[in-house]
Order: sequence, then structure tokens, then C-alpha cells
Amino acid sequence: MPRVPRLPVALVAALTVAAGLGVRLLWDGPVPKYAGDALYTVLIYTIVVLAAPRVRPWAAALVAAGLSWAIEFAQLAGIPAILRPVLGSTFNPPDLLWYAVGAGAAWAVHAVVATRPPVR
Repeated sequence: MPRVPRLPVALVAALTVAAGLGVRLLWDGPVPKYAGDALYTVLIYTIVVLAAPRVRPWAAALVAAGLSWAIEFAQLAGIPAILRPVLGSTFNPPDLLWYAVGAGAAWAVHAVVATRPPVR
């Protein structure tokens, strides 16, 4: 797998955070909750790609979804109060679906970008 340039990935990470904050500002109810879950996993995906620029899209998606699911299941045992703003505090089964949606969306975009010929 060719190495992904870090600057575009870092920009995607920043846009992901901005999208998450924007969704929370613009909507109430379940839309920002579940969009936030998906975007949370997209952010983890971008961090994986930043850490391992040659990672295959399917592997980055599995790691991002796996970490998101692990954090969600850790909420069953209790997350320390200091980490709750980042990791959450309450297990919610539908979150698992939205983490998969975020990982799948990131995978699809990464796979398309990775198969495009380099710009010269």
C-alpha cells in the first residue's frame, strides 16, 4: 500500500472534529448523538492512518471500529471521571452500529483515494 501523505490526513482529522462540533451546534436529539459516534470513529481512523501511513483501508477500519467498540464496552465497567468527557460514561448498544458506520465510511473514502493514481 502506498504511503498516505500526513498533511491531508491531518486536515481530514481537523475537519472531522469541526463536523462533530457543527452537528452538535445545529441539531438536537439523536442526530448529533449518532453522527458524533460515527465521526468519533472516523477521527480514530485518521489517527490510525497518521500513525501508520501505509496501513490498508480495511485494517484501519478494523482498528478504528475495534477501539470504538472496546471503549463502548469499557463503559459497562465504568470509565474514570477524568476520561468521561472523551470516552463517554454510559453503554448504549446503538452506538456500536454507528461506530461501524463511521469505520465503513472512512474505509470507503480511503479505499477510493488509495486507488487513484498519484498527481504529478
